[in-house]
Amino acid sequence: MNIASLTKISVRNQPIYEPGKPIEYVARELGLDPAGIIKLASNENPFGPSPLALAAAHRALEQAALYPDGGCYDLRRKLAVRHNLHEDQLIVGNGSNEIIELLGHAFLNEGDEVVMATPAFIVYKLVSCLFGAKPVEVPLNQWHHDLPAMAAAITPKTKLVCICSPNNPTGTANQEADLLAFIRQLPKHVIAVVDEAYAEFLASPPDLHALIREGRNLICLRTFSKIYGLAALRVGYGYTSSELAATLNRVRQPFNVNAISQAAAVAALDDTNFALETKNRNHAGLEQITARCRELGLEIVPSVANFILIKVGDGARVFHELQRRGVIVRPMKVYGLPAWIRVSIGTWAQNHRFLSELNEISRSPPLL
Repeated sequence: MNIASLTKISVRNQPIYEPGKPIEYVARELGLDPAGIIKLASNENPFGPSPLALAAAHRALEQAALYPDGGCYDLRRKLAVRHNLHEDQLIVGNGSNEIIELLGHAFLNEGDEVVMATPAFIVYKLVSCLFGAKPVEVPLNQWHHDLPAMAAAITPKTKLVCICSPNNPTGTANQEADLLAFIRQLPKHVIAVVDEAYAEFLASPPDLHALIREGRNLICLRTFSKIYGLAALRVGYGYTSSELAATLNRVRQPFNVNAISQAAAVAALDDTNFALETKNRNHAGLEQITARCRELGLEIVPSVANFILIKVGDGARVFHELQRRGVIVRPMKVYGLPAWIRVSIGTWAQNHRFLSELNEISRSPPLL
């Protein structure tokens, strides 16, 4: 049987997402001790999961024989209070990635267009291609989303405009006033998707709730993977209008978010001390890496997220050299930045280890 001949063309041509390599994989591949490997590749929380979330997850496991709440009622109720919205304005997903895919199911037809920045979170492009839509990629301007250029790229075929702020992989964020003005000028046939996965790391995250109250076509995405350290549990959410949330619920699979994830997320929202500590320690780690890279003469992109872009000359070579030494980072060739690596902010000790190894590599041959 020739499976390829039976497969949809859009699937045959679909780009494949390459996640950061797990510690266990690298250990097997290179014959290293897993205990000696640090992973700074996937923007995970190096301080572990929220303790309150972890305790709630353990309690939820005792009811593992039962199906989860298909509507995520407790979580949506708590999120509604946090965002001063009604519960029916929240949709919960198996990670915020699932909500991006739900937007594709609900709104993208073959030949439609999706405007996005480049480089930006690659899943916007993957989802567009999956549904036969055309990704319209607008280059960044000084490492930030070029909102005027993105507005100019909108056509009658545009269905979605994706804005990642802070942006992955650059760590840069657009200003609240610019985002508000951009979204207010969008045509009525366009839905704005603002990905706020890293917003909790900002000193003062943009507040776009007024746009929802105005009836704008907008959905904002958040995740519990980053600030709350629940990446393994895959839970994210979107806040939007009741109508848009109801539309996405029509294409959402039943029981898409498991009970353990729901319980952990509900508890994590109460763990303000953990979130604040993560934010503060992340800021200190950013300063630690930034200062040392400047001492080494390496160009960086100033970041407000929990990762940083570093120009090392040959990103692939430095990636492999670091990995051979037990430090996993992310090469950026897939994002069109072959001279750069992206490094997640770790603990002080992990950052020190990375910087020491990078310094050794920089001595022979030169990085730049």
